[in-house]
Amino acid sequence: MTTVTSGPGYLGRGFAFLRRRPGLYLLGVLPALLVFVVLAIAWVALALHVGGLVSWATPFADDWADPARGLLRVLLAVAVLVAALLLASSMFVGLTLTVGDPFYERIWRATEESLGGLVPDHEPGVVQAARDGLVLSGVGLACSGAVVVAGFVPVVGPIGGVLLGITLSGRLLSRELLSRPLVARGLDAAAQRAAIAPHRGTVLGFGVATQLWFLVPLGAVVVMPAAVVGATLLARERVLVGLEPPPR
Repeated sequence: MTTVTSGPGYLGRGFAFLRRRPGLYLLGVLPALLVFVVLAIAWVALALHVGGLVSWATPFADDWADPARGLLRVLLAVAVLVAALLLASSMFVGLTLTVGDPFYERIWRATEESLGGLVPDHEPGVVQAARDGLVLSGVGLACSGAVVVAGFVPVVGPIGGVLLGITLSGRLLSRELLSRPLVARGLDAAAQRAAIAPHRGTVLGFGVATQLWFLVPLGAVVVMPAAVVGATLLARERVLVGLEPPPR
């Protein structure tokens, strides 16, 4: 439990780091804001039609008496909207890091330099970057599907599904944010998983704390630059400690 609660501290340190470098913070906000607007428009469109979608998906409840029918459909609508929000958040990270790569590279390098030592220069190939993006979207879609399926369980299903979705999405989010400092040191996907494994609790705590910001309006835009810094600090101070550098 202690390791989980230590994770959010890295996000707080990310904010503290950027408070002293407002120019870097603004650079990180711009691509995040652009991607946020696009995804927000799609989510609002879904929210405007979710009532009809839920009614179409639950014809078995047409003959139910109120308030049972209304309660089921309201809870399921909430589950669908939360699932869409979680999917959007997983897509947001990948899209934002891609669109804003030059900006986030500057933030990452500034963080690395502040910690001392040489800044690694290993770059992922185009194929690897595309594959990682597809995996991220696929896992995000699976997490969202789990939330929607859980929503069909009366009363406890939507609540449990939301908690499960936040946990899974937080784990996914932290892995994506950690990929830059790990890939920069030549670690492939298998090596990254092995390096993260002893620190799963801390990594999960960091990811969930970041994910909860994503549930706040404009929270994703506000937190994204700090999350890049926090992930770099987490990688340098925990995940990479004691690892032998991969062969060149």
